Amino acid sequence: MPKMHIERSIAINAPVEKIYAIISDLRQWSGWSPWMVMEPEVNISYADEGKYYEWSGKRIGDGNMRIIGTKENVSVDLDLNFLKPWKSHADVRLVLHPHGDHTHVAWHMNSSLPFFLFFMKKMMEAYVGSDFERGLDMLKAFTETGAVPSKLDFKGFSTFDGCSYIGIATTSSLDVVDKQMESDFGKLWAYAANHPDQLAGDALTIYHKWDLVKNKVSYTACLPVKNLPNPLPAGMVSGSIPATKIYTLRHIGRYHHLGNAWSTLMAMFRNKEFKPAKNIHPFEIYRNNPRDTPEEQLITDVNFAVK
Repeated sequence: MPKMHIERSIAINAPVEKIYAIISDLRQWSGWSPWMVMEPEVNISYADEGKYYEWSGKRIGDGNMRIIGTKENVSVDLDLNFLKPWKSHADVRLVLHPHGDHTHVAWHMNSSLPFFLFFMKKMMEAYVGSDFERGLDMLKAFTETGAVPSKLDFKGFSTFDGCSYIGIATTSSLDVVDKQMESDFGKLWAYAANHPDQLAGDALTIYHKWDLVKNKVSYTACLPVKNLPNPLPAGMVSGSIPATKIYTLRHIGRYHHLGNAWSTLMAMFRNKEFKPAKNIHPFEIYRNNPRDTPEEQLITDVNFAVK
């Protein structure tokens, strides 16, 4: 069976004792779990004073996890079993290393895929690694502030009226995409400042291709406009999104945690909760301005065109 090893890490500005108390009590995992956030209605039961829990969900499947070993303020070892959508087992370890005023947290997992999914090894390692990154980001926020600035509001099906836009098309490494998008929108807003009467809606980003294995994303940062300028500003492109039926998942909180919304929508797609329309790429619309809105109040609507 194809073996998998996933490892991700993060620095958290908190003492090792505080982080250990959180990760060694499974009852606290619901506050930062990258999977539970995807399915708020998941059924969870705990036992052994937070050393064991099991879950049953439509999107995240069924399974259980037990703490099988701890070294106080150093490590937590877990036995993880998935029962649905297919059976598998994983050995999981969280390791803590204090460094001055912060703690380095490493999350390891060793597992294997069913033999018939051998061709998915690299992709599964990338997807699970992405989940670990989301989880560690939420653990950092949960530990440092007591809450994760990331909430999901399942808005459901509606109709998008369509729009024309000018934009900047980019392919970026996922490691620096936040800075790249900030630069792209900076150029767009500079244009908008000189043409305020041309704007026809909230800023948005169209995502053309995600490649987690290669760690790249292709997107177009856009401003909807009433009329396309002729000629286009240097370095910009134009296009349109047609009127279409959409499914919308609203994310409230830091843009840094938007992966929670995207991962949830992908889980919903796999669970056949909607069927994406062909030839219309997913897009996110920014409902308020990050320049004058607290991060925890930022509203982003992530939209999939559906049949």
